[in-house]
Amino acid sequence: MLVTTTSNIEGKRIAKYLGLANGEAIIGSNLIKDFFATVRDVVGGRSAAYEQALREAKSIAMKEMIEQAQRLGANAVIGVDLDYQTIGGNGGLLMVSANGTAVIVD
Repeated sequence: MLVTTTSNIEGKRIAKYLGLANGEAIIGSNLIKDFFATVRDVVGGRSAAYEQALREAKSIAMKEMIEQAQRLGANAVIGVDLDYQTIGGNGGLLMVSANGTAVIVD
C-alpha cells in the first residue's frame, strides 16, 4: 500500500477516488510514566515513555487507516494527515488520528 502526505504520487495516475480512510488510536498513560515524564521535563531532556506512546499510537492509527483503505479496494492513500490530541485532565489519554483519501493508482 502506497501512503503519502501529498495529493498525488509521482509517476502514478489516480484512476479512482474511493473516499476517506481513517484510523484512530487512544492510549492511556499510566501514573508511573506520568511521574517519570514530569521528572524528565523538570530536569530537561526527552521523555522516552511519551515518545514510545506516541510511536505506538501513530502505528495503530496508520494501520487502521490502511486496513480501511484496503477494504475500500484502494492500493494507495494520499493526502495523509496525522493529528495528535490529549483527552482528559492532565493529558490522561493520548489520541492520534490518521486520515487520508483512499485511491486506486495505475
